[in-house]
Parts: sequence; structure tokens; C-alpha cells
Amino acid sequence: MTKLEEMLGSARSLVILGHVNPDGDCAGACLAMYNYAGICNPELYRKLYLQPVPQKFSYLKGYDEIESEVCREEPFDLCICLDCSNVERLGEFQVYLDSAADSLCIDHHVTNLGYARENIIRQGASSTCEVLYGQFDESLIDQDIAACLYTGIIHDTGVLRFSCTTAETMEIAGKLMSTGIDFTRIIDDSYFKKTYLQSQILGRALMESVRFLDGRCIFTVVKKQDMAFYGVGPKDLDGIVDQLRTIDGIECAIFMYETDSHMYKVSMRSNNLVDVSRIASYFGGGGHVRAAGCTMSGSVHDVVNNLSGHIEKQMIAGTADV
Repeated sequence: MTKLEEMLGSARSLVILGHVNPDGDCAGACLAMYNYAGICNPELYRKLYLQPVPQKFSYLKGYDEIESEVCREEPFDLCICLDCSNVERLGEFQVYLDSAADSLCIDHHVTNLGYARENIIRQGASSTCEVLYGQFDESLIDQDIAACLYTGIIHDTGVLRFSCTTAETMEIAGKLMSTGIDFTRIIDDSYFKKTYLQSQILGRALMESVRFLDGRCIFTVVKKQDMAFYGVGPKDLDGIVDQLRTIDGIECAIFMYETDSHMYKVSMRSNNLVDVSRIASYFGGGGHVRAAGCTMSGSVHDVVNNLSGHIEKQMIAGTADV
């Protein structure tokens, strides 16, 4: 029996939490846990709290049962936090962790230092969904749970393309596919498909991008007025930074969008030399070696200047090591 199964079996009530602005791995992991807990302990009172999850993930079982506002609840016996590197990233739902009798964190972020009573953190895993698969009883993984786990793996590996993908990741993905999930539709509808407006803002972001540090880095920014003009929100900006990263000759890509006056949400991606998680952590954020983010203040020029110094140091050191 895994630690997870032991804790689920002894609890009478469970609350599941993920990070703010949930992505595919967060949504997939939380819904996989929600469905799995219901199979493991049918009498368990379960709640799942997340900020609004993009509609493109509505095919996942339990999507309609996600709560997005703090409600008055009796303290839960168990709180499980998924794909969340620190308590601040839980947002307003941190109150459920603070009041729970017991807690478990399952994650794969290198910046997670373990804030729950029990912590299962595999920093080398491609995704939290990959970590979860290792904690689940394989005989209890039905198509619904498999679809959740597969979604998380696909989104955090860029459809099994990113450097975090391992032979174990591929093996797990294959086992999930063997349950009969419609994996082609999951990839097309939740990862690649974009609305016309999303495609327009992507095109504008790429057109206005700027290369720096001898053309090896690139950045672009979307202002609040641009988002209002196109009628898009933060969730419509997914994928822009990955498009920048794949431009020929680019080592590090930066995408940022304005959240308030002189305040930007920053996403960074790298290919070979730069550990962007170190840079994000320095500015109060976090993430993975090749994909990380943070929030920064100042003008666009200020933000890029502050980031470029850290990027350049790593690029010089990395080039010297080659």
C-alpha cells in the first residue's frame, strides 16, 4: 500500500488543491486524484478547489464538480496539494491546507521544498501526472482517470517533445493509451486547437518579437490594451512562449503579458544552456529547468534588462562547459 492509499483509506473527508491559473498538468492531476479517491474510498466526502479551468479540459470527468470560490467548510481530514511548488501558489484556497488535519503534497517541481506533512516530490519526473501514476494502483486506473493523467503528461511534455520526457514517461503514456482513451482527440483539442482570436494574438506577438544577446534570445510582450482589443484573456495566451522557443537559433525565449500598470507575468523557456527555474526563483517565481515563470514589475525595458543579465551569465558559463 502506498502512502497515498493509506492516507485516503483513513480519511473521511478530502480536499484537493492545485496552483493558481491551472494548466493541463494541474487540472489533469487534480481530476485524476478526485476520480481515483472516489474509487478507493466510495464513502469519502470529496471537494476539489481550483481557479477556473479552461473550457478545453471540460472532457475530463469531474470538470463540472470543480469549485472555484472559497466556501465555508468544516476542516477536512486530508488536504492533497498537486502540481503546486509552494503554499503561495495555492492562492486563496490555502485556507483549506491550513485547517486540514493532515496533508500530502505530490509534485515534480525542482523548487518544491515540501510544505505538507507528507511530501512525494520527484524532481526528475516529466509531470505531476507521471508521479501520480506511480502512486496509483494500476488496476484501478479506468479510462476516465487515464484521460486525466494522459492530459497532464501531454501538456507538460509538449506532446512528449520536451527534454523532461524520459523512457519511463513514454512507457506510462503507452499504458494509459492502452486503456482505450481517445488520445488523438485529447492532443488535438486540448493542446493544438486554437480559436481565431487566439491565433490572431499569437501572430501579433510573434510579429512584434525582438531578439537580443546576439540573436540567441527573444522576447515579446502583450499589453492589457492589446488583450482588450482582441477580446482575449491570459488563458488565450498559452503556447506563445513555446512558439518563440522553437525559432531557429534561439536558446532562451521570454513571453510576458501585462497584468497591471508596470506589472508583468513572465514565462521563460530554454533549449540547452539556461536553467530558467533558477532565474524565476531569484525573482520570486519557480518552475522547471527548461520552463519557468514569475511576476515582475517595472517597464518592459526594466524586466528584459533584469532577466538578460542572469540569462547571459548562464549562457557564457554553459558555452564554456561545452
